[in-house]
Amino acid sequence: MTSEEILAQFGPRESMEYDVVIVGGGPAGLATAIRLKQLNPDASVVVLEKGSEPGAHILSGAVMDPRAITELFPNWQELGAPLHQAVTGDDVLFLSETGSTRTPDWLVPRNFHNHGCYVISLSDVVKWMAQQAESLGVEIFPGFAAAEVLYDEQGRVKGVATGNMGLGKDGQPSDHFQLGMELLGKYTVFAEGARGHLGKQLLAKFRLTEGKDTQTFAIGIKELWEIPADKAQPGKVVHTAGWPMEGDTFGGGFLYHLADNKVTLGFVIGLDYSNPYLSPFEEMQRWKTHPAIRAHLEGGKRIGYGARAINNGTPQALPKTVFPGGALIGCDAGYLNAARIKGSHAAIKSGMLCAEALAPALVAGRAQDELSAYPEAFEQSWLNEELQQTRNFKLWFKKGKTTGQLMAGIEHWLLPKLGVANPPWTLHNHKADHEALRPAAECARISYPKPDGKLSFDRLSSVFISNTNHEENQPAHLTLKNDSVPVQVNLAKFAGPESRYCPAGVYEFVPVEGGSGERLQINAQNCVHCKTCDIKDPTQNIVWVTPEGGGGPNYAGM
Repeated sequence: MTSEEILAQFGPRESMEYDVVIVGGGPAGLATAIRLKQLNPDASVVVLEKGSEPGAHILSGAVMDPRAITELFPNWQELGAPLHQAVTGDDVLFLSETGSTRTPDWLVPRNFHNHGCYVISLSDVVKWMAQQAESLGVEIFPGFAAAEVLYDEQGRVKGVATGNMGLGKDGQPSDHFQLGMELLGKYTVFAEGARGHLGKQLLAKFRLTEGKDTQTFAIGIKELWEIPADKAQPGKVVHTAGWPMEGDTFGGGFLYHLADNKVTLGFVIGLDYSNPYLSPFEEMQRWKTHPAIRAHLEGGKRIGYGARAINNGTPQALPKTVFPGGALIGCDAGYLNAARIKGSHAAIKSGMLCAEALAPALVAGRAQDELSAYPEAFEQSWLNEELQQTRNFKLWFKKGKTTGQLMAGIEHWLLPKLGVANPPWTLHNHKADHEALRPAAECARISYPKPDGKLSFDRLSSVFISNTNHEENQPAHLTLKNDSVPVQVNLAKFAGPESRYCPAGVYEFVPVEGGSGERLQINAQNCVHCKTCDIKDPTQNIVWVTPEGGGGPNYAGM
């Protein structure tokens, strides 16, 4: 049944009205809710979170710059915020296949300076922020996925509808069917993270990207390890460049020592890579076998795994962030600072700026108009100043690894030494990541070593420790515009890249039963909601839609 047919038979949906509806319970969405209630305790605010609880879908490195959270909660230490481990040292390593070269401290560019920052679990920080929000009177609905944007007669956003529950795989209501409900607000704020499902629709409907650069993304693959006490170096931060990446591929590794003998580590690869045989998951597994990384992990145990698409965060690609009835914040807009490998402080600050525009609008009795004060405040903020300083970082690497490293040194080491805060030039990008893949016939195959089960692992065992689960009897949330394209185009021309760029084993090409050739099998149960397929599919034939609320990964300590 179509959505319209379901509504005709089971509707109308129940509705609840609020001053502000926030879609996404990550750092940006919660910061918006918290700041608004600080400014206007009488405002009614609801946060929808598709994960089973706040923090369940949150994945980040993460080294946090505390500047924004200190503005939000000057007494965050007294309140028990889980920022426990200050950074104690930075290593920036250039890797060859077997060796490594450490950058002398005096040569480390400013974007890699982490003094005053904290090594954190962002999922733990988000859980704490949710507690603070609820103590201020914010309503949080975990396990509810916002599946549809609602518009009034004038085309203004008036709220969202949650997804229906209890639909079978065939799309028919089951015995457990429950109609979604409508959350209506004077303003609706979208904080879904990178490549937000509804945010993507809003960008198109309101033409928010007109005159802007094309956004680019990366995939970050992360693991959490418990290591022997004699290997623990609490607060040590390691970043790597070089091997195993080829010269034309943007990528690098991170390894951070938490307290309690824990290490969080991962690998980030720009989704503008060109070789369809490249597998980000396998590159990350291979990276861990390098002697410089192995030394931190040997004798330890892997206890967590996850993956997430990441904005590359150039302000040139930042869309218009407001439209009639709402706003985009955090990574739904693209505020991440790729050069610093940090997004949580930017997400929190953008949420605060949005809240500071919402509060006077509500007092003035406004509704469903454009919050122009929000982008205007961003233009005057330290966040804009910071992003302007790093605006070219990712784009230089599109010109090759050597050029990228050279210009990163010039813009983030030499110019600051000369008293020049911002580079006097601006690069631009107008090519989407999915357009970068070359035909398989033009590319070299990549042979990856088999996992050893000690340092390196396969996808399925990795997905298992991400605690990913979906109700099996529901419509697939990974949809195809055309069922023939995966075999006739993606497999034939690009050697089936979806079987490699997905870090969760969702896409497999398997033999046709009782016939010849292959077909694409979609194992939606494995999906960790990273959104890579929605970004990298060369034909843009895959469309990620929201599954039932509460499904997906359930990250702990990530």
